[in-house]
Amino acid sequence: MTQPDCTTPSPVLVWVPGVAGTVADGSEPFRIADADDPQLLVTDLVATRGDGVFETIGVFDGAPVNVGPHLRRLGRSAQLVELPSPDLDVLSRAIDAAIEAHAPVPELTVRVMMTRGVEGTGTPTAWIHARTADDWSRYRAGIRVVTLDRGLSTTVAETSPWLLAGAKTLSYAVNMAATREAVRRGADDVLFTSTDGYCLEGPTSTLLVKRGDTWTTTPASAGVLPGTSIASVFAMLEREGQSVREELMTPADVASADAAWLLSSSRLAAPIAQLDDTPLTVDTERTAQILAVLKGQDPQSA
Repeated sequence: MTQPDCTTPSPVLVWVPGVAGTVADGSEPFRIADADDPQLLVTDLVATRGDGVFETIGVFDGAPVNVGPHLRRLGRSAQLVELPSPDLDVLSRAIDAAIEAHAPVPELTVRVMMTRGVEGTGTPTAWIHARTADDWSRYRAGIRVVTLDRGLSTTVAETSPWLLAGAKTLSYAVNMAATREAVRRGADDVLFTSTDGYCLEGPTSTLLVKRGDTWTTTPASAGVLPGTSIASVFAMLEREGQSVREELMTPADVASADAAWLLSSSRLAAPIAQLDDTPLTVDTERTAQILAVLKGQDPQSA
Protein backbone atom coordinates (compact mmCIF):
# COMPACT_ATOMS: atom_id res chain seq x y z
CA MET A 1 0.00 0.00 0.00
CA THR A 2 1.29 3.48 -0.89
CA GLN A 3 1.88 5.61 2.16
CA PRO A 4 0.54 9.20 2.15
CA ASP A 5 3.04 11.94 1.35
CA CYS A 6 3.36 13.75 4.66
CA THR A 7 5.33 16.56 3.02
CA THR A 8 2.31 17.75 1.02
CA PRO A 9 0.62 20.70 2.75
CA SER A 10 -2.94 20.18 3.98
CA PRO A 11 -5.75 21.43 1.74
CA VAL A 12 -7.83 24.45 2.67
CA LEU A 13 -11.63 24.54 2.65
CA VAL A 14 -13.62 27.78 2.60
CA TRP A 15 -17.39 27.55 3.08
CA VAL A 16 -19.36 30.32 1.29
CA PRO A 17 -22.91 30.63 2.70
CA GLY A 18 -23.14 34.12 1.19
CA VAL A 19 -22.63 32.96 -2.40
CA ALA A 20 -26.05 34.26 -3.49
CA GLY A 21 -26.34 37.31 -1.24
CA THR A 22 -26.90 38.16 2.40
CA VAL A 23 -26.61 35.32 4.90
CA ALA A 24 -29.86 34.76 6.79
CA ASP A 25 -28.35 35.05 10.29
CA GLY A 26 -26.20 38.04 9.39
CA SER A 27 -22.92 36.14 9.75
CA GLU A 28 -19.89 36.49 7.46
CA PRO A 29 -20.43 35.49 3.82
CA PHE A 30 -17.56 32.96 3.98
CA ARG A 31 -15.47 31.16 6.57
CA ILE A 32 -12.54 28.79 6.65
CA ALA A 33 -13.62 25.29 7.71
CA ASP A 34 -11.80 22.14 8.72
CA ALA A 35 -11.12 20.29 5.46
CA ASP A 36 -10.99 16.97 7.33
CA ASP A 37 -14.42 17.32 8.96
CA PRO A 38 -17.73 16.35 7.29
CA GLN A 39 -19.31 19.44 5.73
CA LEU A 40 -21.73 18.51 2.94
CA LEU A 41 -25.18 17.10 3.69
CA VAL A 42 -25.97 13.89 1.84
CA THR A 43 -29.32 15.43 0.86
CA ASP A 44 -27.58 18.19 -1.09
CA LEU A 45 -28.63 17.95 -4.73
CA VAL A 46 -25.00 17.78 -5.81
CA ALA A 47 -24.77 14.44 -3.98
CA THR A 48 -28.09 13.05 -5.17
CA ARG A 49 -28.12 14.44 -8.73
CA GLY A 50 -24.80 16.13 -9.47
CA ASP A 51 -26.75 19.39 -9.75
CA GLY A 52 -24.23 22.21 -9.65
CA VAL A 53 -21.49 24.15 -11.43
CA PHE A 54 -17.81 24.73 -10.79
CA GLU A 55 -14.57 26.36 -11.89
CA THR A 56 -10.92 25.40 -11.40
CA ILE A 57 -8.37 28.18 -10.98
CA GLY A 58 -4.61 27.76 -11.21
CA VAL A 59 -2.42 29.56 -8.68
CA PHE A 60 1.30 29.89 -9.37
CA ASP A 61 3.72 31.09 -6.68
CA GLY A 62 0.73 32.48 -4.81
CA ALA A 63 -0.76 34.40 -7.74
CA PRO A 64 -4.13 33.22 -9.15
CA VAL A 65 -4.63 33.43 -12.91
CA ASN A 66 -7.81 34.58 -14.69
CA VAL A 67 -9.97 34.82 -11.56
CA GLY A 68 -12.35 37.31 -13.20
CA PRO A 69 -12.91 35.26 -16.37
CA HIS A 70 -13.37 32.08 -14.32
CA LEU A 71 -15.96 33.66 -12.05
CA ARG A 72 -17.83 35.24 -14.95
CA ARG A 73 -17.94 31.82 -16.59
CA LEU A 74 -19.22 30.36 -13.32
CA GLY A 75 -22.00 32.95 -13.43
CA ARG A 76 -22.78 31.96 -17.02
CA SER A 77 -22.94 28.27 -16.08
CA ALA A 78 -25.19 29.12 -13.12
CA GLN A 79 -27.52 31.00 -15.44
CA LEU A 80 -27.64 28.08 -17.90
CA VAL A 81 -28.68 25.64 -15.16
CA GLU A 82 -31.00 28.24 -13.57
CA LEU A 83 -29.11 28.64 -10.30
CA PRO A 84 -29.17 31.96 -8.43
CA SER A 85 -26.57 34.43 -9.67
CA PRO A 86 -23.43 34.02 -7.54
CA ASP A 87 -21.95 37.04 -5.77
CA LEU A 88 -18.66 37.25 -7.66
CA ASP A 89 -17.12 39.73 -5.22
CA VAL A 90 -17.76 37.41 -2.27
CA LEU A 91 -16.30 34.49 -4.21
CA SER A 92 -13.24 36.50 -5.22
CA ARG A 93 -12.53 37.43 -1.60
CA ALA A 94 -13.11 33.84 -0.49
CA ILE A 95 -10.62 32.63 -3.11
CA ASP A 96 -8.02 35.08 -1.78
CA ALA A 97 -8.68 33.80 1.75
CA ALA A 98 -8.16 30.20 0.64
CA ILE A 99 -4.88 31.01 -1.08
CA GLU A 100 -3.62 32.99 1.90
CA ALA A 101 -4.53 30.18 4.31
CA HIS A 102 -2.73 27.52 2.25
CA ALA A 103 0.96 26.87 2.79
CA PRO A 104 3.12 28.36 -0.03
CA VAL A 105 3.57 25.94 -2.94
CA PRO A 106 4.70 26.51 -6.55
CA GLU A 107 1.35 25.36 -7.99
CA LEU A 108 -2.02 25.36 -6.27
CA THR A 109 -5.39 24.18 -7.60
CA VAL A 110 -8.43 26.12 -6.38
CA ARG A 111 -11.89 24.72 -7.14
CA VAL A 112 -14.98 26.88 -6.74
CA MET A 113 -18.16 24.83 -6.32
CA MET A 114 -21.80 25.96 -6.34
CA THR A 115 -24.76 23.57 -6.06
CA ARG A 116 -28.53 23.85 -5.91
CA GLY A 117 -28.33 22.97 -2.21
CA VAL A 118 -30.52 20.72 -0.11
CA GLU A 119 -33.67 19.76 -2.00
CA GLY A 120 -36.62 21.97 -1.12
CA THR A 121 -34.65 24.76 0.60
CA GLY A 122 -34.02 26.96 -2.41
CA THR A 123 -30.66 27.92 -0.87
CA PRO A 124 -27.50 27.13 -2.87
CA THR A 125 -24.44 25.53 -1.32
CA ALA A 126 -20.98 26.83 -2.18
CA TRP A 127 -17.42 26.14 -1.14
CA ILE A 128 -13.84 26.63 -2.28
CA HIS A 129 -11.22 23.92 -2.02
CA ALA A 130 -7.52 24.72 -2.40
CA ARG A 131 -4.91 21.98 -2.62
CA THR A 132 -1.41 21.41 -3.93
CA ALA A 133 -1.63 20.79 -7.67
CA ASP A 134 -0.89 17.41 -9.19
CA ASP A 135 2.40 16.94 -11.02
CA TRP A 136 1.53 17.58 -14.67
CA SER A 137 5.11 17.68 -15.99
CA ARG A 138 4.71 14.48 -18.02
CA TYR A 139 1.60 15.82 -19.74
CA ARG A 140 3.30 19.13 -20.50
CA ALA A 141 5.99 17.21 -22.40
CA GLY A 142 3.51 15.62 -24.82
CA ILE A 143 0.52 13.28 -24.69
CA ARG A 144 -1.18 10.57 -26.71
CA VAL A 145 -4.80 11.46 -27.50
CA VAL A 146 -7.67 9.40 -28.91
CA THR A 147 -10.78 10.77 -30.58
CA LEU A 148 -14.08 9.63 -29.10
CA ASP A 149 -17.59 10.40 -30.36
CA ARG A 150 -19.41 12.64 -27.89
CA GLY A 151 -22.76 11.70 -29.40
CA LEU A 152 -23.76 15.32 -30.01
CA SER A 153 -23.88 17.49 -33.13
CA THR A 154 -22.16 20.88 -33.38
CA THR A 155 -25.65 22.40 -33.54
CA VAL A 156 -26.67 21.01 -30.13
CA ALA A 157 -26.34 24.32 -28.27
CA GLU A 158 -28.94 25.83 -30.61
CA THR A 159 -31.24 22.87 -31.13
CA SER A 160 -31.14 21.32 -27.64
CA PRO A 161 -30.12 23.92 -25.03
CA TRP A 162 -31.49 21.70 -22.24
CA LEU A 163 -28.48 19.39 -22.76
CA LEU A 164 -26.37 22.21 -21.25
CA ALA A 165 -23.56 21.97 -23.80
CA GLY A 166 -21.05 24.68 -22.89
CA ALA A 167 -21.96 24.79 -19.19
CA LYS A 168 -19.31 23.69 -16.68
CA THR A 169 -21.45 21.45 -14.51
CA LEU A 170 -20.55 18.98 -11.76
CA SER A 171 -22.16 16.12 -13.73
CA TYR A 172 -18.78 14.77 -14.85
CA ALA A 173 -19.46 11.03 -15.05
CA VAL A 174 -19.33 10.98 -18.87
CA ASN A 175 -16.07 12.96 -18.95
CA MET A 176 -14.44 10.62 -16.46
CA ALA A 177 -15.70 7.55 -18.34
CA ALA A 178 -14.14 8.92 -21.53
CA THR A 179 -10.82 9.46 -19.75
CA ARG A 180 -10.85 5.86 -18.51
CA GLU A 181 -11.58 4.68 -22.07
CA ALA A 182 -8.54 6.61 -23.30
CA VAL A 183 -6.37 4.79 -20.77
CA ARG A 184 -7.80 1.44 -21.89
CA ARG A 185 -6.72 2.37 -25.43
CA GLY A 186 -3.19 3.19 -24.28
CA ALA A 187 -3.62 6.97 -24.46
CA ASP A 188 -3.44 9.83 -21.98
CA ASP A 189 -6.47 11.88 -22.94
CA VAL A 190 -9.45 12.34 -25.23
CA LEU A 191 -10.45 14.72 -27.97
CA PHE A 192 -14.23 14.57 -28.30
CA THR A 193 -15.73 14.63 -31.79
CA SER A 194 -19.24 15.54 -32.88
CA THR A 195 -21.70 13.33 -34.71
CA ASP A 196 -21.24 15.55 -37.77
CA GLY A 197 -17.50 14.86 -37.82
CA TYR A 198 -15.78 17.80 -36.12
CA CYS A 199 -13.37 18.11 -33.19
CA LEU A 200 -14.84 19.61 -30.03
CA GLU A 201 -12.76 19.68 -26.81
CA GLY A 202 -11.20 17.38 -24.24
CA PRO A 203 -13.07 16.17 -21.14
CA THR A 204 -11.29 18.88 -19.13
CA SER A 205 -9.56 20.96 -21.80
CA THR A 206 -9.78 23.24 -24.84
CA LEU A 207 -8.29 22.46 -28.26
CA LEU A 208 -5.63 24.74 -29.78
CA VAL A 209 -4.23 24.09 -33.27
CA LYS A 210 -1.33 25.79 -35.08
CA ARG A 211 -1.04 25.86 -38.85
CA GLY A 212 1.60 28.30 -40.08
CA ASP A 213 0.84 31.71 -38.55
CA THR A 214 -2.81 30.78 -37.98
CA TRP A 215 -4.04 29.49 -34.63
CA THR A 216 -7.48 27.92 -34.33
CA THR A 217 -9.85 26.67 -31.67
CA THR A 218 -13.34 25.20 -31.75
CA PRO A 219 -16.09 27.86 -31.65
CA ALA A 220 -18.15 27.97 -28.46
CA SER A 221 -21.27 27.86 -30.66
CA ALA A 222 -20.43 24.18 -31.32
CA GLY A 223 -21.36 23.41 -27.71
CA VAL A 224 -17.91 23.53 -26.11
CA LEU A 225 -16.96 25.37 -22.94
CA PRO A 226 -15.70 28.91 -23.64
CA GLY A 227 -12.07 28.51 -22.55
CA THR A 228 -10.37 31.00 -20.24
CA SER A 229 -6.95 29.56 -21.15
CA ILE A 230 -7.50 29.95 -24.88
CA ALA A 231 -8.46 33.60 -24.38
CA SER A 232 -5.11 34.28 -22.65
CA VAL A 233 -3.15 32.48 -25.37
CA PHE A 234 -5.02 34.24 -28.18
CA ALA A 235 -4.27 37.61 -26.57
CA MET A 236 -0.54 36.78 -26.57
CA LEU A 237 -0.64 35.63 -30.20
CA GLU A 238 -2.53 38.71 -31.37
CA ARG A 239 0.11 40.91 -29.74
CA GLU A 240 2.65 39.05 -31.90
CA GLY A 241 0.60 39.71 -35.03
CA GLN A 242 -0.45 36.08 -35.42
CA SER A 243 -3.86 35.21 -36.86
CA VAL A 244 -6.33 33.64 -34.40
CA ARG A 245 -9.80 32.32 -35.15
CA GLU A 246 -12.60 30.00 -34.12
CA GLU A 247 -13.38 27.39 -36.74
CA LEU A 248 -14.70 23.84 -36.96
CA MET A 249 -11.91 21.32 -37.62
CA THR A 250 -11.99 17.63 -38.49
CA PRO A 251 -9.66 15.09 -36.86
CA ALA A 252 -7.73 15.05 -40.17
CA ASP A 253 -7.26 18.83 -39.91
CA VAL A 254 -5.76 18.45 -36.44
CA ALA A 255 -3.61 15.46 -37.40
CA SER A 256 -2.08 17.38 -40.32
CA ALA A 257 -1.42 20.59 -38.35
CA ASP A 258 2.01 21.96 -37.45
CA ALA A 259 1.22 21.45 -33.75
CA ALA A 260 -1.75 21.08 -31.41
CA TRP A 261 -2.41 21.33 -27.69
CA LEU A 262 -5.07 20.65 -25.08
CA LEU A 263 -5.27 23.62 -22.70
CA SER A 264 -6.61 23.83 -19.15
CA SER A 265 -6.13 25.97 -16.05
CA SER A 266 -4.32 23.31 -14.00
CA ARG A 267 -2.56 21.09 -16.52
CA LEU A 268 -1.94 24.24 -18.61
CA ALA A 269 -0.59 23.24 -22.05
CA ALA A 270 -0.41 19.57 -23.04
CA PRO A 271 1.05 19.18 -26.55
CA ILE A 272 -0.61 16.45 -28.60
CA ALA A 273 2.25 14.12 -29.61
CA GLN A 274 -0.05 11.55 -31.19
CA LEU A 275 -3.69 11.73 -32.28
CA ASP A 276 -5.12 8.23 -32.73
CA ASP A 277 -2.46 6.60 -34.95
CA THR A 278 -0.91 9.82 -36.29
CA PRO A 279 2.20 11.37 -34.68
CA LEU A 280 2.29 15.17 -34.39
CA THR A 281 5.23 17.52 -33.95
CA VAL A 282 5.70 18.79 -30.39
CA ASP A 283 6.67 22.46 -30.56
CA THR A 284 8.68 22.77 -27.33
CA GLU A 285 9.46 26.47 -27.75
CA ARG A 286 5.83 27.45 -28.24
CA THR A 287 4.75 25.12 -25.45
CA ALA A 288 7.10 26.92 -23.05
CA GLN A 289 5.65 30.28 -24.06
CA ILE A 290 2.07 29.05 -23.65
CA LEU A 291 2.93 27.58 -20.24
CA ALA A 292 4.32 30.94 -19.16
CA VAL A 293 1.20 32.80 -20.29
CA LEU A 294 -1.10 30.37 -18.50
CA LYS A 295 0.96 30.84 -15.34
CA GLY A 296 0.50 34.60 -15.62
CA GLN A 297 4.15 35.12 -16.55
CA ASP A 298 5.97 36.90 -19.38
CA PRO A 299 6.16 34.51 -22.36
CA GLN A 300 9.37 36.17 -23.53
CA SER A 301 11.13 34.87 -20.45
CA ALA A 302 10.27 31.26 -21.32
